[in-house]
Amino acid sequence: MCGMPQQPPVRSTPTRPVRPDASMSLLTNVMDHSLDDGYAEAAARKRAEGAGGLPRTLRAKLGLATGLVLAALVVTVGAAQARVSAPVIAKEREELIDRVEGETAAADELERKVDELRAEVGARQREALASTGDDASDLMGVLSGAVAVRGPGVKLVVDDAKDVSAGDGRPRGTSGFADTGRVRDRDMQRVVNGLWEAGAEAVSINGRRLTALSAIRAAGDAVLVDNKPLVPPYTVLALGDGERLRDGFRDSADGLYLNALQQNYGIRTALSAKDDLRLPAAPSVIVRTAQPITEKGTS
Repeated sequence: MCGMPQQPPVRSTPTRPVRPDASMSLLTNVMDHSLDDGYAEAAARKRAEGAGGLPRTLRAKLGLATGLVLAALVVTVGAAQARVSAPVIAKEREELIDRVEGETAAADELERKVDELRAEVGARQREALASTGDDASDLMGVLSGAVAVRGPGVKLVVDDAKDVSAGDGRPRGTSGFADTGRVRDRDMQRVVNGLWEAGAEAVSINGRRLTALSAIRAAGDAVLVDNKPLVPPYTVLALGDGERLRDGFRDSADGLYLNALQQNYGIRTALSAKDDLRLPAAPSVIVRTAQPITEKGTS
């Protein structure tokens, strides 16, 4: 009997059942990984530190102790530096004291020399007065302005500008006047002081003799000499070596100041040497408090 060839049996492989949510892979992933990997790793590390690290209270105490140690170290280093620098400061202080004492001694020596020179000048003045004999009173009258004098000297004329508002339009100084081309009392003060410094032996302004008690002031627009008002032009006469006096005043600071007034504000000036000038005596020379020193009083 002919039989049919037998076929090996076919083994069927079991298949896994398909998940109902297989088609929603994104939603499935979100549900399966609801905690981010980074957060999970951080949480695990914190648990490990809590298990094997130091307690938080102990760590705080250790930090405080470390801070105290550092503060003590800083204080110790500062104290050491202070001890090291203390000798240097003391040395500098001693040097400064020595310098002060040295300068004080030098000042005392200069003051002593000034006193000696004053005494020498006084002695020579007394010798000069004694050598004049009976004319000593005349010499004192000339020096004090009590007598009229004559001799060579300089003539200086100072006048306001032709236009008293000349200049750059700004008032000179703080006088409060707007007319910058007008001669002021301070200008005449500088003129007279410059002539004295240049070697003048006697000075007058507009015929009024100046003395050691004279004052040049202002009252409004007027210039006063010994409380007497003067009007421009102001004629200043000064006795002395004419050419030398002229050149000395011209080159002095006050002469340059007068030249600046002429250049900047139009003030008019004229300076010339003269062979013979006459100056009147001062109206009155009254001394109320000063007393002469006698030879007995100087010893």
